[in-house]
Amino acid sequence: MYFAALLARTEDGWEASDTELDSVETLSDIADLAREAAADDSETVIVFIEQEDAWFGVVRVDGEDDPRVFVSNAAAAARSSYGEILTSEILGDDPRNADTDVDALDLDGTEDGEPADALAGEDDEETGVPAAPVGDRQILADLGLPERELLALESDALGEIAEILGASAVLEAVR
Repeated sequence: MYFAALLARTEDGWEASDTELDSVETLSDIADLAREAAADDSETVIVFIEQEDAWFGVVRVDGEDDPRVFVSNAAAAARSSYGEILTSEILGDDPRNADTDVDALDLDGTEDGEPADALAGEDDEETGVPAAPVGDRQILADLGLPERELLALESDALGEIAEILGASAVLEAVR
């Protein structure tokens, strides 16, 4: 089961709306939905997509800029239709050749290249998609959620993100 919501940043704070992704086939479609939710062409819109507790994705659209994407677990997301849209945008056609910088994440205080328990999970052996976070890890840094905290999110990640952004009440209203 999926949950998808749009958070549009306005002069008065955040406005949330749930959204249906039935007609979405590409990242451009997601960006178009985000832009339609914005009252002003220069507003920031955050799209949250979550599949139960398997993975979550964040798409950020700032006006007419290209969308920025983050996915919490690429291997889990790539097994779902909406997650595949996001991961294919980040990883390209052959994820084995993508630079996902998984070893350098240093989530648990280990040195670069040492095993990190926080990255537990199996890469998809058939496709080579990493069972790790991929995408723009600075996607919400200027809004108060630095990379290290984003990468450490686990259950109810979207709720935690919304709380940090000051949008938890409006997100809960559409859940």
